[in-house]
Amino acid sequence: MPGGATFHILDYGDRSGIARLLSQTRIDAVFHFAAKALIPESVSNPGVFFDVNVASSIAFLEVLRRYGIRRFVFSSSAAVYGSPNSKFIDEEDPKHPVNSYGESKLMFERVLQWYASAYGWTVAAFRYFNASGAMQDAGEEHQPETHIIPLLLEVAAAERDLFEIYGDDYDTADGTCIRDYVHVSDIADAHLLALKITQRAGMNIYNIGSGNGSSVREIIAAVQDVTGKKIPVRIAPRRAGDPPALCASPAKIQRELRWRPVSSDLRNVVLTAWKWKIKSGMRRSDSERKLA
Repeated sequence: MPGGATFHILDYGDRSGIARLLSQTRIDAVFHFAAKALIPESVSNPGVFFDVNVASSIAFLEVLRRYGIRRFVFSSSAAVYGSPNSKFIDEEDPKHPVNSYGESKLMFERVLQWYASAYGWTVAAFRYFNASGAMQDAGEEHQPETHIIPLLLEVAAAERDLFEIYGDDYDTADGTCIRDYVHVSDIADAHLLALKITQRAGMNIYNIGSGNGSSVREIIAAVQDVTGKKIPVRIAPRRAGDPPALCASPAKIQRELRWRPVSSDLRNVVLTAWKWKIKSGMRRSDSERKLA
């Protein structure tokens, strides 16, 4: 935690707990990052996603409204677009989510539009593409790990035996899914810039992506280049709810917020994640080792 920051552990759906905190603390603006996010789980258990990502978030908004907080920045997702027809997606493209995670994010965006209209809130909703990379003093640590780059780095570190590619028969150049990977430091910069627009009422929606797509096989090649390690792979069936390609057009955020993805070069994304892994010393024992 940075100096001067205070950390409170609360469920954002806990109205009474949030109310107690707000009664004791001055809050000018809220960044809402929390959500259920595992895509396979969102397909098999959608009710939990609508409960946590929508219902609990609305309960959270109601407490904020009671305490007069009207500046809100929301972590949405590129999953709201589903399987797009265009190579580069802009904010006005059709929204047809293919899983309940994307649907829950889109539903809550619409809730926020109503709050902005009815209550004079100022809202920024950022549709993240693939958040990746690491800072010098912070990085990813999920249990279980689900993100492609940390999983590949676990293989490089001999913590996993191999990496599974979920489908190599997509309509892409090498048959594997394409995603837009954006460095976490660039995402953080966008959130700071969002505070500038929260001086005026209304709903503001932006893609956050590098504007470049990388396939699964291209990510594997980048990891092998950075680490110097061979990554064994195994082809597995496609996962339900995975669209072939998701790449951002970041033109709107670049134009309106003057944002630029200065750290999102693919090699830098992988390199910073690898440096963090080495520095953090995250290692699994042989008994914990498993297939990706």
